Amino acid sequence: MKLCSIASGSSGNCIYVGSDTTSVLIDAGISGKRIEEGLHTIGLTGQDIDAVFITHEHSDHIKGLGVLARKRGIPIYATRETYEAVLRGASVGKIPEGLFHEICPDRSVEMGDLIIEPFSISHDAANPVGYRVNHGKQSMAVATDLGVYGTYTVNHLKNLDVLLLEANHDIHMLEVGTYPYYLKQRILGERGHLSNEMAGQLLCEVLHDNMKQIVLGHLSRENNYPALAYETVCAEVTMGDNPYKSGDFHISVAKRDSVGELIEI
Repeated sequence: MKLCSIASGSSGNCIYVGSDTTSVLIDAGISGKRIEEGLHTIGLTGQDIDAVFITHEHSDHIKGLGVLARKRGIPIYATRETYEAVLRGASVGKIPEGLFHEICPDRSVEMGDLIIEPFSISHDAANPVGYRVNHGKQSMAVATDLGVYGTYTVNHLKNLDVLLLEANHDIHMLEVGTYPYYLKQRILGERGHLSNEMAGQLLCEVLHDNMKQIVLGHLSRENNYPALAYETVCAEVTMGDNPYKSGDFHISVAKRDSVGELIEI
């Protein structure tokens, strides 16, 4: 099983997840050209992608969706509310008929030898989801754009091998930064984004002996730094109410504008 961040940040998100025989993208929030170039670096092309699973309709998650759909005819999986919101926007252009497949939170989708499990997330979008992807006894998840989390979220992120988790902002940087008040409140609200501290606290609830790698993603360009996200999350894990220290795990930060490490388990 494999995972690779092609891009992850507030300016665009696209994550590859696959096995030896099945390949999917979670989001297509960068240009179609960048997606193709990113896939090429890990030995794939758009022709190898079996489906695109969309988390929600914001532009940093769908920017390249229309190009992929028109050029490659790749099936699109999303909640109905998300897809309708995508079509109402002007950013993706026309999507060919027959490519959309409706998903529902907590209802699994079989895609080749992968089982994709959508789960609801708290974000200011139509009906947003995160994704857990299972391959036999192996599992990976992508959980970004979380305003808050609770037992439901934790349960979907337990017993993972690999987790890509949002660490969007440093609270102090956001509070003293140049964003207008309403935008600061949106980001800090229950339908906004996870701070570095909250990401570390969530990690404390899902870490286990056999977790192989954690990737911190969806960092804000204006209100975070990779080193700050890493150090804050590591401190929360080490000082948190759990039996682990951050050094017990491979924790990395996804790159905003370039392809990250291809993780294989």
